[in-house]
Amino acid sequence: MLEKRRQLPQGQFTEEEHFIYCLEGVLDIETPQMTETQANLEQLAMGYGIASIYKTCDTIEGLEDSLNTLVLDDHNFKDYEIIYLVMTGEANSICLNDYYYSLQEIAEIFEGRLKVKILHFSNTKVLDLDEEEAQYFLDITNAKAVSGYGNAYNGISSANLDKAFFNLFKEDDNMFDVVEELHQRHYNVCKLLDFRLYY
Repeated sequence: MLEKRRQLPQGQFTEEEHFIYCLEGVLDIETPQMTETQANLEQLAMGYGIASIYKTCDTIEGLEDSLNTLVLDDHNFKDYEIIYLVMTGEANSICLNDYYYSLQEIAEIFEGRLKVKILHFSNTKVLDLDEEEAQYFLDITNAKAVSGYGNAYNGISSANLDKAFFNLFKEDDNMFDVVEELHQRHYNVCKLLDFRLYY
């Protein structure tokens, strides 16, 4: 299992540590490679002082193990506001190794264990839930919200908007203020990618 912990540059301390926990779906975890996501997390650490843990997974078991490790073994778990998922999939599913798993299945794996976390999907997959699907996911996992994008990748990565979103959380803990600010500062990109928040 590939795990990278991004440390803040020496001498840079924030009053309160903010962490991103990133899980990226890859074809094979045994083949190490630097991904765009890793590079972006590096920039977050260097430019904004936001530390992160990066892991890859290539199966649903790998996803489950990674999140179990985070929930059960990582004493900093309470410091992770955002779980950032970079995986392909469809409106209501993720795809790992050519297998599709619905968000309902994912919710059942993490029943009650994502309390006050925001699950954020990059636009490598479209996030399109109806009210019932979103409510089910939030009720079962206890997550604070699920966010992502309604428009597919189409050559435009959500990486820069993701970074802006994470950075705003460092400045303000109020999720609604953050989303409003994100739309004010990056209106065109939010519109283009169709930023969505289910809560």
